[in-house]
Order: sequence, then structure tokens, then C-alpha cells
Amino acid sequence: MISIDDALEIIYNKVTQKSRHIIPIEESIGCIVAKEYKASFDLPRFDNSAMDGYAVKVADAGKEVKVKEITYAGDKAEDKFTEGEVVKIMTGAPTPSACEAIVPIEDVEITKEGIVLPKNIKENAMIRWKGEDIKSETPFLFANTKVTAYTLALLASQGITHIEVFRKPKVVIFSTGEELKAHYERIEQHQLYNSNAPMFYARAKELGCDVSYIASSGDTLVSLKSAVANAKDADLILTSGGVSVGDKDFTKQAFTELGMETYFSGVNIKPGKPTTFGKLDECFVINLPGNPLAAMVNFEMFVKPTIAKLSGTKSFYHGLITTKMRHEHKLRAGKNTVILGEWDGDSFNPIKNQKPGMVSPLEKADGMIVTTTEINYLEKEQVLKMIPIKLDLKSDKREDFFIR
Repeated sequence: MISIDDALEIIYNKVTQKSRHIIPIEESIGCIVAKEYKASFDLPRFDNSAMDGYAVKVADAGKEVKVKEITYAGDKAEDKFTEGEVVKIMTGAPTPSACEAIVPIEDVEITKEGIVLPKNIKENAMIRWKGEDIKSETPFLFANTKVTAYTLALLASQGITHIEVFRKPKVVIFSTGEELKAHYERIEQHQLYNSNAPMFYARAKELGCDVSYIASSGDTLVSLKSAVANAKDADLILTSGGVSVGDKDFTKQAFTELGMETYFSGVNIKPGKPTTFGKLDECFVINLPGNPLAAMVNFEMFVKPTIAKLSGTKSFYHGLITTKMRHEHKLRAGKNTVILGEWDGDSFNPIKNQKPGMVSPLEKADGMIVTTTEINYLEKEQVLKMIPIKLDLKSDKREDFFIR
């Protein structure tokens, strides 16, 4: 067995990003940017008004002035104006030459001859300056970052219609076991529904992958090799079951006989010790335990960073949240133990009765903590580092979010 840290380090070092392609920006949400983008022009492209108001000279503060012209967004800027004059201007409209400030409409007094300006006018007030947001020729979007809805705002502001991104990882999932049936099939008393494959499928989708599912293979070398042959065009093959030491646990053997290079097989982790990671031709392979909770824990621990590395992001390490124990908790020392728990934004509470073969704790888990081999007790209020699983920070009660 190897340690959790060593297993992760192997994944970080062995897995590389996939090929690139160019797609419309509207189809790129969730993708990873493959190259740096520089601005083609300044943003804003010209000095403009931040308010509906008047372009003024500072020397006219407190005076009655005449309104020379009105400029709307989309108009050309008024060439110039002199002291004693102002240009009425709408938000986003280009400022006239020699404009020294914008005075909001609500700050002036309307008269028969024009308007009276306020006594205090700050130079450059309410002017948006050319290039103050983005300067021409400066980078505004960097490689290895994730495309979001707000990335599209940046791209559209520069008139970019297509973007070069890394191809989404292709993941193929199958399970082993004669006793397993798909959730849409009828089962006998001695059979089980396959809960792992739909779970892996959905989680890989959530993480931005293109996912395929192969029906469960049998517990023979021939059937396993056939399933693997149908999955070799993937970037990652993900299996569950058949990695322990039972009479029909042939998964590792099947991959090995097909030429898989094994990077590690067996991790000092509870639950999920039999987890295996390797590479078959150009396809990475992760064999997870068949027990649902153990499979879920090791998916989060090892598959998630593998997918992140394949996707091209630079953020492939586990993110951590500093929190505290809600109550005291006892556990058995001797192994690096992963504990699933609920997190309310303030404290972590281990889920009761979380055994490797269980399914019910999976949906409840907001995150997980990992203890070292010597730990047998966690104190109430003890500070922890939690690996988040679900990060949907909404609340069932209203709280004051203002910094006062």
C-alpha cells in the first residue's frame, strides 16, 4: 500500500491535459481555456459618462450656465464647449472634448435660461475613462482557467465569437459483478441494483466530462477484457468492484493482461484500500471498490483530481474549508480514515453509521475530513480542514451578511 499523499502525487504527475479545439463561446461554459487572450482594443473604447447628467467645466461651479447640446449613448461626442456652457449627456455617451467632470441631473437646478450648477464640483467626477477596465494588448483571459458565464461577458466585450479550449475528458464507466442489475431492470431476490455506475456517471458529468456507460460485465476474465476493449478510446476508464481478493475479483488481472501499467494498487485509506490507478495505452484507468460508500470516498479523493488534470485546469488540488467540529467524535486509530459529514457553513458533524457498503450517507455528505493513523478522538470545537463535496451555500434561515 501507498499513502494517500503519495497516491495523489502520482496522479498529479502522471495525468496530463487533453487536446484542444475551437468552439463558439456559447458552448464553452465549464471548459478550460487553452491559451492566453489579449485585448484587441481598450474597454471602454472612449471616455464616457457614468451618469445621466451634464458635461461641465469646474470653473463654472455654482454658476448659471446654458445647455449647448444633448448627447446620447451611440452619438458622436460634441467637439467642444466653453465656460458658461454645458452639454447634457446620457449614461454611456462619449464625453465632449475638454470635459472636466459630469454633474448628475439630480444635482442641478433648472432655470429659464439653463441650469445652476452645484457649488462643489470635483474634477473628473463621473467620467469613465478609455481603457480603465481593460487596456488594449493586455491579457484579459488566461490559459488553464475555467469558462463561466462572466467569462463570456469578457469575450463578448472584445468581439470574440470562438474560443480555444481543452477538450472535455471522455470517461467510460462500467461495473463488475454477476449480481448487479441496472436500475431499470427487474431483479431477483439474490441480486442487487447497481448504484455505483449512475453515481459515477452523474458526478463525472457534474465535473464537466463527456461520459459513457457500459453495462455491467460478468465476473470472468473474458467478459472483463471484452468490456475494457469497448472502452479503450476513453481518456479515463472508471470501474467499481472486483479489485479485492475474492475468487471472482479479476478486474486488476484483466487490465494487467491487456497491458495496463499500474502506478499504484492499494492505498492506506479507510474505506477503499483496494483502489488501483494505471494507464492502458493512452487511457488512464481507476479501479474503485464495489462498496458504494468506499467507492464514493475514493472517487472524491482520487478520481476528481484526475478529471481536473485531464480537463487542463491549474486548480486540480483539493480545495479546503477551515471549519470546526460540532460535537466530539471517537474513532479507531491505526489507519488514515475518511469521515463523511454534514456542514452548515459553521461546523462539521460526522454522519452516524457510515459503513463502506452503505448508500444512504452519500446524499447527506457535504464534505469529508481525513485523519492520520494516530488519531482516535476529535474534540468539540476542534479546528479542521474539510474537503468539500457539495458546495451549495444556501441557507434555510436568514442571516445578516453585512460587514459592520
